[in-house]
Amino acid sequence: MLRYIERSKLVVPSRTASRYRLYGLRELNQLRALRDLLTSFAIELSDLAFAARLRREAALRAAVDAWLVGTELDALEWEQRKHERLLAA
Repeated sequence: MLRYIERSKLVVPSRTASRYRLYGLRELNQLRALRDLLTSFAIELSDLAFAARLRREAALRAAVDAWLVGTELDALEWEQRKHERLLAA
């Protein structure tokens, strides 16, 4: 699990010259806070990793935002757009 957390860039410990991870006070506090966050909001680690990716990757964030806007259409607007596409075809 620690490898996944590091790969997802949620907590990134420093490394020794021989590549061993060094967990200092900061990283331990981040891991405790991470555990509390996951428990408090009943979310999975992958949910948080995706949220972190959304913050880092502007193109992904824009694509997800655009898709979410599309899901918020009411039924009447969806039908209107469907008919507009049919007429354009």
